[in-house]
Amino acid sequence: MTPETTAEHLRVLTFNLNNPSPERAERQLAWLANRPEQVLVLTETAPSKGCDILAERFSQAGYEVDFPAPGPGERGVMIVSRLPLAQPEPCGVDYLPCRAVSVAVKTANGPVDIVGLYIPSRDATPEKTERKRRFLSACRQAIPPGNTQVARLIIGDFNILEPDHQPRYPFFRPFEYAFYEWLGQAGYRDAFRLLYPDAAEYSWVGRTGDGYRYDHIFTSDDVSPLVDECAYVHEPRNNRLTDHSAMRALLRIPVVDPLVVSDPTATPAAETLF
Repeated sequence: MTPETTAEHLRVLTFNLNNPSPERAERQLAWLANRPEQVLVLTETAPSKGCDILAERFSQAGYEVDFPAPGPGERGVMIVSRLPLAQPEPCGVDYLPCRAVSVAVKTANGPVDIVGLYIPSRDATPEKTERKRRFLSACRQAIPPGNTQVARLIIGDFNILEPDHQPRYPFFRPFEYAFYEWLGQAGYRDAFRLLYPDAAEYSWVGRTGDGYRYDHIFTSDDVSPLVDECAYVHEPRNNRLTDHSAMRALLRIPVVDPLVVSDPTATPAAETLF
């Protein structure tokens, strides 16, 4: 497939911001502005100056930005798009809703729903364990089945692992593996595993060097045959833009009428009175 062909097809990227400082947000902005993906699902947002910089600069440059501001101390998702947004199918997660953001982007094949998820992490305390369990339950109730005719992607930092993840970590509990399994039962497919059923790749690496495949892109049944590429992008983690690798996918879905955008890294001109 030639670059000329793929350039007109739908590209998506998920990227964990790790709630950046203003200085790191500027560096992240420079990296993201040069990416070819039309849709960016940015996770671990916060009510912070760094996240506000990203949302404001993309908006000022003409991008569509959906960023429900998380409450104090909370985290969430921001979706940035160079494609016009349409009305998505309902996906209202009623618990920690800023962690489940839904949009629909316009394509030549009709709208494609995109659900950006940032599933809570947890420690061993009952409070954080129940918080994660409750959020996963709310997602299962709200996310529509993937075996309908609606094209849908579920993208983000899931903070869960596939049941046969290698290495296996005893910390993870059955309810966490069950969410990954539920996605398959509901008609969604792990885009990375569609192409690389046996590959050992990780999007987050702990201090001890242990790897975790936390970041995912899932596709509904109708979209799964259209996955041409899906891969992790380790550059932002290796360059310390954040502590996660990004993840990208190319789908054989033609895009139409992209927005006319400017360079979001350019400092906006100061307004004058005269």
